[in-house]
Amino acid sequence: MARATASSDRGEGPVRAEPDGVRRPPRRRRRLRLPVLRRRGSGVRPDRQLLLLLLLPPLLRRLCRRRRGPEGAHPRRVAAESSRGGGGAAAAAAAAPRRRAEEPRRRSRPVLAFHDGPGAFIKEQKGSRRPRKANGRRRSCSASCQARRSPTPPGQLSSHNSSSRSSAPRPLRRVRTTAPMAEYRLGVQLHGHADDVRGICVCGDAGIATSSRDRTVKFWTRNPEKESEYVLSKTLVGHSSFVGPLAWVPPSDCLPEGGIVSGGMDTFIFLWDLHKGEVVEKMKGHNSQVTGLAVDTNGDIISSSMDCTVRWWRNGNAIEVWEAHKVAVQTVLKLPTGELFTGSSDSTIKLWKGRTCIQTFSGHADTVRCLAAMPGLGILSASHDSTVKLWALTGQPLLEMIGHSSLVYSVDAHSSGLIASGSEDRSLKIWKDGVCVQSIEHPGCIWDAKFLENGDIVTACSDGTARIWTTDTNRFCSDEELAAYTDLISQYTLSRKTVGGLKLMDLPGVEALQVPGNSDGQTLIVREGDNGVAYSWNSAELKWDKIGEVVDGPEDAAQGQVHDGVRYDFVFNVDIGDGEPIRKLPYNRSDDPYAVADKWLLKENLPLTYRQQVVEFILQNSGQNNFVPDPSFRDPYTGANAYVPAGQASSSNGSAPKQIFKHIPKIGMLSFETAQFDGILKKVTEFNTTLSSDSEQKQLSLSETEMSRLPAIAKVLKETSFYHTSKLAEADLALLVKILNSWPPKMMFPVIDFLRMFVLHPDGAALLLKTIETGNDELMETFHKAVALPVQPANLLTILKAVTNLFDNSCLHQWLRIHSAEIIDSLSNCKSSFSKNAHLAYATLLLNYAVLSIESKDEQSQAQVLSAALEIAEDDAQDFDSKYRALVAVGSLMLKGLVKSLALDLDVKSVASSAKASMDSKIAEVGADIELLTR
Repeated sequence: MARATASSDRGEGPVRAEPDGVRRPPRRRRRLRLPVLRRRGSGVRPDRQLLLLLLLPPLLRRLCRRRRGPEGAHPRRVAAESSRGGGGAAAAAAAAPRRRAEEPRRRSRPVLAFHDGPGAFIKEQKGSRRPRKANGRRRSCSASCQARRSPTPPGQLSSHNSSSRSSAPRPLRRVRTTAPMAEYRLGVQLHGHADDVRGICVCGDAGIATSSRDRTVKFWTRNPEKESEYVLSKTLVGHSSFVGPLAWVPPSDCLPEGGIVSGGMDTFIFLWDLHKGEVVEKMKGHNSQVTGLAVDTNGDIISSSMDCTVRWWRNGNAIEVWEAHKVAVQTVLKLPTGELFTGSSDSTIKLWKGRTCIQTFSGHADTVRCLAAMPGLGILSASHDSTVKLWALTGQPLLEMIGHSSLVYSVDAHSSGLIASGSEDRSLKIWKDGVCVQSIEHPGCIWDAKFLENGDIVTACSDGTARIWTTDTNRFCSDEELAAYTDLISQYTLSRKTVGGLKLMDLPGVEALQVPGNSDGQTLIVREGDNGVAYSWNSAELKWDKIGEVVDGPEDAAQGQVHDGVRYDFVFNVDIGDGEPIRKLPYNRSDDPYAVADKWLLKENLPLTYRQQVVEFILQNSGQNNFVPDPSFRDPYTGANAYVPAGQASSSNGSAPKQIFKHIPKIGMLSFETAQFDGILKKVTEFNTTLSSDSEQKQLSLSETEMSRLPAIAKVLKETSFYHTSKLAEADLALLVKILNSWPPKMMFPVIDFLRMFVLHPDGAALLLKTIETGNDELMETFHKAVALPVQPANLLTILKAVTNLFDNSCLHQWLRIHSAEIIDSLSNCKSSFSKNAHLAYATLLLNYAVLSIESKDEQSQAQVLSAALEIAEDDAQDFDSKYRALVAVGSLMLKGLVKSLALDLDVKSVASSAKASMDSKIAEVGADIELLTR
């Protein structure tokens, strides 16, 4: 039985026009049932069979004419006429537009197409007429029916192309259900920044600009000798804090080679002349970090900020300022067609006409971090809710792209329809028609991602490198460079791998099995390849017996995480602001969240005013929103009201202190607890090789036995969670002292760095104290040697950090008190040689001395520390972190020390006033604290 069926369009086709001019709904199309010729004996007479055979051809021709519609002749006839030179195709093509204008538009019937997976052919029998639409296009049944069922709104992504209309015949071709796309591969790596690359700007054909946390903007141009490579052309220095958003200003009379606009955490906006490499306009107006920049077609600059405002700049002056959102504005976008959009931490997008919001787009569940134009469709948004959305300009959400596992920081689109997004999950994702077609892993967070005009993608990574990804084989990087990048990713992945709740990279290598155990049955886990293997010490046979491979049990994922060797139900990552490392906040469900918050704030040197915010964060993220505190619990620090969660009234009548200080007094000591032991050991080995190859200094070099001991010491120092059980030997300290006493000053710094970590270990501090008590003060000799002229900057930085770490163990406090004047005077004389990191270490040292002198009530020491700290606080060239710690030292000494009157004599009021007006919120707050003390 053969049957051809045309799908029904009942109630779904267009309204049809009748000759009488009345518009009526379309009639239900009838199913065409072809007559069936039955075999003899079926009941159909032979004469009727003949009649059917005569009638069948006209019926088929009529059907074909109806399916062709009124828009021209049969394609095969058109082709035949064209081949005979009759001009039929040209005439039909010329007449078609007139007929389309004169006649009502009719929806063509669907054509059945058979697909056998991607790349299948449309099949037809030899000699048969291929069914076509009037415009000569084939369409699959599924696409045609879908188009008829759900007409695509204007501006929305469609699963088929309905805009192309051609009356010319099309030959049989291969039809792909999924268009192939070349994969992106690493092309170029732009090395040059010393810290996170935060922003990218595509500067037309001129080049690429990158911004960084290292406070610089770098401009890269194509290598004239090899177009696939980029070279550093200019480094633009001017911002006093990290630089974020960038924007391109096309060439003009004032900027013949174009310009770059940069915004920083210092609240300034700079316009740079690329020809001169200088700032031509410096715009000041925002009260907080600049988060977004856009340039209008007339050269005006639009900026957004954490201060909730948008500013419109012309010729360096703000001509419009308005509060765009109630919370921080994270991004701003200006389309060439005039529309202005802003995205905010309130999870909304706003469309502006002047200073008036004409529409609010809602749909994200968290901060809108980035906006980008989607050519021909609308705008794209990237959000902290891990999604990317496509919006029509009317505010209608068209598409949601889900695939990232963490915050999405950037999004951009190309004219080809591709979309690129970068995320904190370290992946660059490339999207096509709403589907992720490729994901490229990076060795760090991706802060920004931008398309070049040729389709290449530039990414800004937190590892300090910008990278260009391409599909053009001529621009691929070398196999060696690709292999090195692959290894970098593997090492990063390995460093994050855990076994049994322990970081694999933190485990000692198999060389640790060469060291005997301390007791029978002692367990040791070592790293063997990509696995952790447990061993037990056998005292009888004096060897390590293998127990087995360590794996994560189900409780590792379901019942908490390990922090400092202790398992908790939760270990939260807390970001306390740009420039500060992520802090860990451990918590168990059985804990009192208020007590945990107070303990954590005290440990992290954060003001107790953040208590309620931390508690609410804990309760929300641990699923304990119904937690009810103990009403009898009192604030152990102020003795005032009991803790009260948000929305509850306090029933306590305790009196609050008259003055509330956010940052003072400082409680506890600060230290520098991180170290790159691999780099330290590598540098020591390098210096030792240099000494051994020099005939005059060969006697200063270490023996193989001594060199082999250093990795063993480093292993003990790295395992901080085992400090309560691990041991260090006197011989270990003696080896470090020997090197410090004998090696030339220029080779001391890696060993001083070793000593810095050595004194953090309880055993190390105790061993060092023994050498001091015997009258042989090796520590002070090392200090004098490190700061001796001519000053070695590396020695200066490492000795500053080493002395600061001495405060971590109370057994060394007496030594620090005795030598305080000598240490501070010696370091003060070297300030001209301080690097940025040295300034921060010096400010930290003074802050620790402030706390120590307050505890000992040593007025003379307090006065010296106050004077040194005020010098830093008054210096506008100091970075924010150094200035902040110096101000905290001043405030703590005034509040709890004996030098308040001295501070007033030293004009601390002007220092407080200047700090209070600072662009940095922390400095402004501690300035306000000090100002309260001057009243």
